[in-house]
Amino acid sequence: MENNDYKSPSFKKLLDTLQQQSWELELIISGFAIFGLFTAYEPLRVEMVNAENEQYIYRFVAFFILNIACSILLFNLLLHVILRGLWIGSLGLRYVSGDIEFERLKYSDKFTRYLKKRIVSFDRYIANLENYCSVLFAISFLLIFYVLAFATVIISMVLVASFLIEGDWLPERVGSILGSILMVFIVIGMFLTFIDFLTQGLLKRNKWVAKFYFPIYWVFSFLTLSFLYRPLVYNFLDNRFGKRLILLLVPIYMVILTITSLEYRNSNYWEKDLNSSSMYANKENYLDMLTDDADFPGNIVIPSKVITKSYLNVFIPFSEHIEERIFIFNDSLKPEKDRRGLTSSININTNWSDEITSAKQKDSIRKVYLKTFNEIYSFKIDTLELDEDFILTTGHNNILGFETFLKISDLEEGKHLLRLRRKRKEKDSVVTVTDKIIPFWNFKD
Repeated sequence: MENNDYKSPSFKKLLDTLQQQSWELELIISGFAIFGLFTAYEPLRVEMVNAENEQYIYRFVAFFILNIACSILLFNLLLHVILRGLWIGSLGLRYVSGDIEFERLKYSDKFTRYLKKRIVSFDRYIANLENYCSVLFAISFLLIFYVLAFATVIISMVLVASFLIEGDWLPERVGSILGSILMVFIVIGMFLTFIDFLTQGLLKRNKWVAKFYFPIYWVFSFLTLSFLYRPLVYNFLDNRFGKRLILLLVPIYMVILTITSLEYRNSNYWEKDLNSSSMYANKENYLDMLTDDADFPGNIVIPSKVITKSYLNVFIPFSEHIEERIFIFNDSLKPEKDRRGLTSSININTNWSDEITSAKQKDSIRKVYLKTFNEIYSFKIDTLELDEDFILTTGHNNILGFETFLKISDLEEGKHLLRLRRKRKEKDSVVTVTDKIIPFWNFKD
């Protein structure tokens, strides 16, 4: 136990020894971490795009945060490996060449004085590289904790909104008042904590402000998980070099974000992500063009631009917007308790937790649901109106959606326009609008 006593001389000596050899551990950890992050980056991005496409807000936020954390860690660790490589190379050069001898360069006095002032010595350059490498390695993992802290605050706000303000396990008035108070507290606390972070502890310096801020700081220390990394933070803040590096990294991240968002536009009128129309065919509407893992179907999908069969397969991915439209057209389908949202895959009770209990009742309601959908949606190919029945199925990437088959054996060969038609309620009337337009070509085998 004495060896683990942080006050004992032997423990301090052990730390000093490890400190001198830490660069080896840094490189080993950085190498494994970079390999793992490169492996995980693309699957995380695909899952984020998938969640955005399917409008799963909770999954999207989770994978978005993981994607940001992965990007920050990758950049920092790659920069760390580069600087460590430069540091090791500098050590090797020092062994061969020693320190810089400015006189042997035979520069003019002006340049010699300037270089001596800026460089001072090669040993100082090596020492600065060592400092940058060590601090950057520690900051890399500290920033991940900051990302997690931001995530936990956002999740707290979502939970308060879901279970207190909109939940039904408390009386509506009590839940709204309690939820609103907690929401205001979280928002104010988040703002003050962010100001304190940017100013590196300004709210802790004034005696009267500190008394007001301390309860918020205490709550947010648990909410942001800062108790796990607080010593690391204050060790940076009491070090001028660490503070400067933290402030330097933030604008660097902003510059990188700006650079990665830049793209070259080679037309005044055309873009790659236009919606399909009579003049443009977006690949998200054609199944055979969804070849990458990150390709997800649009609001309507057909097999290909060229159809050689006597029928046309049409798939419409399911979304919450579709369900809302169905509720507007058929109020009886809207449940007393909305089951959508975050839930557990552990089924304690197979019932639907309200008056719908039997499988027969569920099937009956599903038939009405599908009937309402079929009443809302129809098709038009050129001037020919079609109205086929949809069924529920899973399509590309196991996505749930509505599927039907349109008979096109009587169509002439050549280009045609498929229009997805949808009924929409406007005040006291119902109008039919064109939701999507997809061009395709029909040629017989």
